Amino acid sequence: MHEYRIRTAGPEDLDGARAVMLDTVYRDFGTGYVPRWHGDIIDPAAAYLAPARHALLVALAGEDGEGGEGGEVVATAALDSRGPAHPPNPRHVAERYPSGTTAQLRRVYVRREHRRRGLARRLVTELLAFAVADGGYRSVYLHTDPAVEGAEGFWRSLGTVVHDERDRLTGGQGIVHFDVPLRVPVPVSPSSFAPFASPSLFASSGSSSCSGSSSSSGSFGSSGTSGTSARSARPDPPSARPRPTGR
Repeated sequence: MHEYRIRTAGPEDLDGARAVMLDTVYRDFGTGYVPRWHGDIIDPAAAYLAPARHALLVALAGEDGEGGEGGEVVATAALDSRGPAHPPNPRHVAERYPSGTTAQLRRVYVRREHRRRGLARRLVTELLAFAVADGGYRSVYLHTDPAVEGAEGFWRSLGTVVHDERDRLTGGQGIVHFDVPLRVPVPVSPSSFAPFASPSLFASSGSSSCSGSSSSSGSFGSSGTSGTSARSARPDPPSARPRPTGR
């Protein structure tokens, strides 16, 4: 049984978080690194650590060292205040979720060998607590690639579809757009986790722990997860026909 700790990412976590994210876009999405979609992956400090209303969480597996340090980053989840842009997203979606009052969930990725242990759901719950405590957000939005195994089902368990691009006669990008209620959900398996962290988790850069017992929820996020080896901070060129993940 694995023991996991969830905490607000610090500078010491960024290499591990970047490795999880890059492995996901290369191995699960098959896109490789696409600069116009994935700039936050290369510089997560500027994207999520510096802005006060943004957040990046990591889940760590392994031994907890002195001061809460140690362990491998096996999952990530982020939130920022940027609404979906048009284009490439549909105009009505962009108008419904304006920047500044929209908390967009991003990079909810879990390595394949750590999925189905409740990590994704726990990470999202912590981010929703952060959004509620912020006081300035009025809605929570995300989009996902339904081609990623488990992703669509996971988000349907937490939110409501507001637009499915697969339904467009013109084809679209195949992305599904979701609205998630701006509240903290009840945990699926309370006995598997320590008490949920309050917003002080973010203010103090603290951590909370959970066991690795199986959960009914899959560990998939704003797209998907995977991989075991870290990619360089200088990623390979994108594939010729990338799918629009993380835009």
